[in-house]
Amino acid sequence: MASERVTLTVVDPDGEREVVLSSPDKAVWPVPGITKAELAEYFQLVSGPFLEANGNRPVSLERFRDGIAKGGFFSKNPPAGTPDYVDAVMVTYNSGRQHPQIVLNRPSAIVWAAQMNTIVFHPWASLASDPDNPVELRIDLDPQPGTDFADAVPAAHALREVLREVGLEAFVKTSGNRGLHVFAPIEPTHEFLDVRHAVIAAGRELERRMPDRVTMNWWKEERGERIFIDFNQANRDRTMAGAYSPRALPAATVSTPVHWEELDGLDPAQFTVRTVPKRLADIGDPWAGKQDAPGRIDTLLEWWERDKANGLGELPFPPEFPKMPGEPPRVQPSKKVAENWDEDGNPVAG
Repeated sequence: MASERVTLTVVDPDGEREVVLSSPDKAVWPVPGITKAELAEYFQLVSGPFLEANGNRPVSLERFRDGIAKGGFFSKNPPAGTPDYVDAVMVTYNSGRQHPQIVLNRPSAIVWAAQMNTIVFHPWASLASDPDNPVELRIDLDPQPGTDFADAVPAAHALREVLREVGLEAFVKTSGNRGLHVFAPIEPTHEFLDVRHAVIAAGRELERRMPDRVTMNWWKEERGERIFIDFNQANRDRTMAGAYSPRALPAATVSTPVHWEELDGLDPAQFTVRTVPKRLADIGDPWAGKQDAPGRIDTLLEWWERDKANGLGELPFPPEFPKMPGEPPRVQPSKKVAENWDEDGNPVAG
């Protein structure tokens, strides 16, 4: 008969803690047979680099009560009964609403998250000590239909060169699915909207250099078979899977930091809950010390202003965001009738 619960001893910097794990034999990923207990063990094995990348930040937990076979849901507020070793910070959303957000600062907190059936961790780009100002510029390279991971690789290399030209050092990881995430550490001197504009400026420059291979078009009907530079992932409260976070996909793949030299010919499917701990033991963490020498986004903001002066202004925001100044109409081009919209992109009353 399967054990209903086990008690795990987790080593934190300030001592050992016991974390109770219920239903340890429950299959989280049925195909490879990875259980909740094995997921908790994974988090203990990778806790060092995981916390370096995702700790001390507001984080959303994507939880799956019945494993990946059924849909998940997001936890942002600390749920009832959250232990005192799981921290929180008050954050403000684009709507102006405020509430506490979970912060993971020790291995026991990650194992607790596993007990709460968390599979995917979505950290903010800012620290808990200053939630309003990001410490990294994030760019999601998202393959569109007709393209795949191999098509994202040359785009990532070219993006690295663009960022180097403006004084930023880029780090790369697999998304855990088909795409690539490029991060550049920055000084926390600008709020999210400024950082979004810096991402747009970098993306537009990359698009100018690779017009047939990458696109900034928000509307899917305009993207074609190109890599989409998802600039909206730079918005406040828009997150992507964190480094060393598993994904809710059949093979239990993991969003994994890699060295730039590894990218060409890389198969992202090789990085899973079962293989990543050995990889870390063998080669270490490619993102170790990532935040040690942050750069500035001043030049990218100059590019943003230059492009704006040349008629390239704001781009669409996600639909749940409030209407933003200068934003174009939130209607896909094929459905837009010009006379129904004013010059500010607002619908004209009929």
